[in-house]
Amino acid sequence: MLTTPEKIAFILLVLVCGALAFTGFRRIFQIVGRGKSAPRTDHLLARVTRALVDVGLQRPMFKARPWVSLFHAFIFFGFSFYLLVNINDILEAFVDGWSTIGGGPLASLFNLLSDVFSVFVLLGMILLLLRRFVQQPESLRFNPAVKLHPKVAQGWIKNDSLIVGVFILLHVGSRWLGTALHLAERGAGDPWLPTASVASRLFAGMSVGTLETGIHVCWWLAMGLIVLFLPYFPRSKHLHLMVAPVNLALDKRTPRGELEKVQDASHPGAATLTELPWPNILDSFACIMCNRCQDACPAHASGTSLSPAALEINKRYFINEHAAELAAGNGSASLLDFAITEEAVWSCTSCFACVRVCPVGNEPMTDIIALRRGMVFAGEMPDEVAEVLRSLDEKGNSFGDSARKRAKWTKPLDFKIPDARKEPVEYLWFVGDFASFDQQCQEVSRTVARILHQAGISFGILYEGERSAGNDVRRVGEEGLFEALAEHNLETLESCDFDKIFTTDPHTFNALKNDYGPYAGASQYDIVHYSSLLLELLRSGRITLAQPLDGRATYHDPCYLGRYNGGFDAPRGIIGACGVDLVEMPRNRENSFCCGAGGGRIWMKDQETLVERPSENRIREALELGEIDYFVVSCPKDLTMYRDAVKTSGNEGKIEVRDIVDLVADAMGLGEEEAVA
Repeated sequence: MLTTPEKIAFILLVLVCGALAFTGFRRIFQIVGRGKSAPRTDHLLARVTRALVDVGLQRPMFKARPWVSLFHAFIFFGFSFYLLVNINDILEAFVDGWSTIGGGPLASLFNLLSDVFSVFVLLGMILLLLRRFVQQPESLRFNPAVKLHPKVAQGWIKNDSLIVGVFILLHVGSRWLGTALHLAERGAGDPWLPTASVASRLFAGMSVGTLETGIHVCWWLAMGLIVLFLPYFPRSKHLHLMVAPVNLALDKRTPRGELEKVQDASHPGAATLTELPWPNILDSFACIMCNRCQDACPAHASGTSLSPAALEINKRYFINEHAAELAAGNGSASLLDFAITEEAVWSCTSCFACVRVCPVGNEPMTDIIALRRGMVFAGEMPDEVAEVLRSLDEKGNSFGDSARKRAKWTKPLDFKIPDARKEPVEYLWFVGDFASFDQQCQEVSRTVARILHQAGISFGILYEGERSAGNDVRRVGEEGLFEALAEHNLETLESCDFDKIFTTDPHTFNALKNDYGPYAGASQYDIVHYSSLLLELLRSGRITLAQPLDGRATYHDPCYLGRYNGGFDAPRGIIGACGVDLVEMPRNRENSFCCGAGGGRIWMKDQETLVERPSENRIREALELGEIDYFVVSCPKDLTMYRDAVKTSGNEGKIEVRDIVDLVADAMGLGEEEAVA
């Protein structure tokens, strides 16, 4: 029990440090409140319940790095229980006779848990500190071209990690050691405090006065450190302990593939921190600075200046540096000045990997899209992007060809594909730009048409009535053009008579299914990817395979089919049905690595800092599997990107890039595609 002067000193310390911490937390609330509005508070009870379950089970942590996640779980569960431990320690210090040692069954269980969790926390913290300061994995570093806040460049992330780590070790270690001193003072161990009992033997023979002094010192180290840490807490990375559950509860509940609409057409996007939606500002306080998003980022892996982790970390350090000004609403510097480079903004492939892997629900990709919206509105974009957007505006496609040529790919076929604008069909095929205009992809489109025709499927296309679905248009930031394309396509669809829509392009699939969803009438359509349609036809017997294939294949999950829309199983089902052995790449399904084409990147030039294209990285990953005959894709952009990557990486003849429909055609015995006239 504390002496009266100690009690007074502790209460005064709590009041002073609590007041300073309150100022920090109030500023955080004010700064987040400066952001633009965002619909994140619907179904609040369900949101909070789900977040508590996820955090309580540490589900988000185990998306990647299982061993590191396990060490973090040790700390999380132990530190969470320490809320009760600290309350008990306050009661022991202020209430005469209060002690759990030698108490009843409930006190004994409490002691056992506090003892075990103390060891878990100490072990987990030591292992994480060894990882950061001794092992120093490459994943915790940034590309040389990445923009970093001066303090980040000077190593303050390590400093913060060290401060937090030492605080946890001293707090938990002192409390555990104090328990051992208590046991030594009593002259006997306690089976409900197994590790503290072992440690108590080290103090056997010490005088009562020495033990009592040691107990007081340990109490002040344990509890005094918590109080002293309070003012630093709002500025430290340890704040994620409180903010992460809030961030997870207030995440975007709409489909992954649906972007939030521009709120103000006269001022779209964001240029400064406080022009971001408020959840994007909250992200910077939730960030653990673990760099998992950077690990998953294809642009960073390619050597560009984009690091989604650095974006969030830079935001956080900028806020710490200018908290009083930002809280008072006295303006905010451009994000391009302190958070990210212009080159990095245009390096993003919008693959969603950074959002998916984040254990605290951060969305750095949406920061980048907000920046793009503002830059495009101001006319600040790469020349090649501006040229493609003009083509899309004037001709409805990204290739600059006349709309009348959109169905030219159908001419070599020996049958006429119905015009869905003029006659009813079961399936309306929304072909998409690459499947219509790219020569390699046109061959795949004809194969799809031939298979469906032979299977007796009623399908049609829109001919010149179709325009780009606008998925990539929206993700480069041209919201106005996207809306014009969407309105045209929806008006065309409304004039047609069909049961379902299918498409071979995952980007088109995502736009029709998710981006068009909020528009009137769009939700009525049943939209499927051609992999699902082909698998359904195979299982129903409408497509029969005359000659099953052999060989080994690996499959690439397209971002907009897989990670965005959960389309993992149908392509694999087709590969298996064709008799081909599937060998998975290490990065597959949710963890698939982007080809590098998304977010409009397929329209842009490679940057000078590029060390390896994402598509070449992926081909290298496939070749490391051993003898692989086919690199199978289910996306027109993937077909283009990976066939080019096989050539540029010098791997021609080692692996063949094929579309899933080519496997089906071979297994059906349809023979080679007719030559293009």
